[in-house]
Amino acid sequence: VDFYQLSRDPAPVAAAMLAGKTMAAGQRLLIVSADAAQLADISAALWATGPESFLANGMAGGPDDARQPILLSAEVNAANGSGFLMLADGQWREPGDGFARVMLLFDNATIDGARGAWLALGQAEGVDRHFWKQQDGRWVEGP
Repeated sequence: VDFYQLSRDPAPVAAAMLAGKTMAAGQRLLIVSADAAQLADISAALWATGPESFLANGMAGGPDDARQPILLSAEVNAANGSGFLMLADGQWREPGDGFARVMLLFDNATIDGARGAWLALGQAEGVDRHFWKQQDGRWVEGP
């Protein structure tokens, strides 16, 4: 589980950057947020990564969910067969089985929940936790 503390970039910008790395690794991604406006902003950021490098995505609930390389949803539901899960609203949700990697994006407003998830996952067997923070325009692992 990777914890990403947002300080410089808002969630849609960070989500697009991390989604690009996920796609480059040949993985499918599920992005979850309970905030519909945030999901719309993330979708727009994914489509706007560049004219030759946009990241195709779709909102869950349509007939083509299984075909979406990046699926955006209000709940954890890997209808697109994703192996990676991004929790973009800072709220921890149990991912269940099937995800090789989980990313939790959090900011100052959701830091207490992230701390709680960090502590709880420290007790879970077989879970590796990593903390990432923004420094000089890039992500660095650290305390």
